[in-house]
Amino acid sequence: MPDRSILRALGAVSRLGLVAALSVLAPVDGVTQSITPPDTSGGSHGRFFTGQDAAVAGLFAVGTIAMFPLDRTIAANMKNSSLQNNAFVHHTADAFRVTAVPGSALIGGGLYAVGRLTHSSRLAELGLHGTEALLVGQAFGSLIKGTVGRARPYQVADSNAHDFEFLRGFRKGNDYSSLPSGHTIAAFAAAAAVTAETSRWWPHSGAYIGTVLYGGAAMVGLERLYNDKHWASDVILAAGIGTFSGLKVVKYNHENPNNRLDRVLLSSSIAPGPDGRMALSFTLTP
Repeated sequence: MPDRSILRALGAVSRLGLVAALSVLAPVDGVTQSITPPDTSGGSHGRFFTGQDAAVAGLFAVGTIAMFPLDRTIAANMKNSSLQNNAFVHHTADAFRVTAVPGSALIGGGLYAVGRLTHSSRLAELGLHGTEALLVGQAFGSLIKGTVGRARPYQVADSNAHDFEFLRGFRKGNDYSSLPSGHTIAAFAAAAAVTAETSRWWPHSGAYIGTVLYGGAAMVGLERLYNDKHWASDVILAAGIGTFSGLKVVKYNHENPNNRLDRVLLSSSIAPGPDGRMALSFTLTP
């Protein structure tokens, strides 16, 4: 059995991650309260970044900073032999890791392809916007990783959570690109995008779908700690980046339905070509 220090560490990470994740369900449900027919004018509506967004961003920022003093203790406790030698925990952690990367990208691409093949605009939107959220989140994450150059826990034997060096992530690569966690960004971006999209179809479903998806994303973050790839603060910041990427990508696309990417990719279809092979065709509109 894990000792009490491990349980306290896990509890601290889980509570902060779940509070942060669940806090975004309010804006998602807010979207569902005012669903209107799509506006094809292509113009933006309302404020893209709201006071509520600032509050959620602040929560993630405070959570990241609050984790700094706990990073070393949590990393050390995760190395406990009772956890590391537990076959069930080990295999479960691996399953969550693969589901996040490359799973989230494969699932997004698969949903888009199935949506075009079956002429389901909902599935196509879900896959496309989810994949866009992943790309946006990873772009921001990669920029931060390279800039702050934080050493991963295994690189410093879990002994120095404050080993940062400006631009070292770009110079020295993966071992010095700990902050934030890319896998966690992917998991939360997918959770946020899927929750936001499905809430538009089924009003008030965000609390149910979101709880499951954000809970799974939090487990991905815990897997990164378990496998000694990230500090706890890496995971909290990544959760924020991924969440905002998913929510804002969906918001932008629905407030700007005539954006170029949607016009091209959501007007496409997959059908047999003259030679019998499946082909992706596009209908371009001005």
